[in-house]
Amino acid sequence: QVQLVESGGGLVQAGGSLRLSCVASGRTFTNYAMGWFRQAPGEEREFVAAISWTGTTSYTGSVEGRFTISRDNLKDTMFLQMNDLKPEDTAVYYCAADSAYFRIPTGRSLNYWGQGTQVIVSS
Repeated sequence: QVQLVESGGGLVQAGGSLRLSCVASGRTFTNYAMGWFRQAPGEEREFVAAISWTGTTSYTGSVEGRFTISRDNLKDTMFLQMNDLKPEDTAVYYCAADSAYFRIPTGRSLNYWGQGTQVIVSS
């Protein structure tokens, strides 16, 4: 059974940092792209960042310069380092994986999704 499991969420004050992890299991993720999404209460899920198998990255504008996506292919694990957090970053954060890097930012028809981890940023 393929699983993506997120961890690392929590409560942090504005200006603080968190590091999210997403561990993949159940199959090999060789050549798979991965990404992070978030969904705030009452809002639609939005793209945050993506990383290809070879390390190409992309970000949504509101997190550029504050968040860094990375991955450890040997451990089938992806990370999201979040610095200078703001209250508007409060959301459930989801990881996803897909065989096509270009599909990640669309969030549509992606192969695999995790269950999410809550991030709350207090002001």
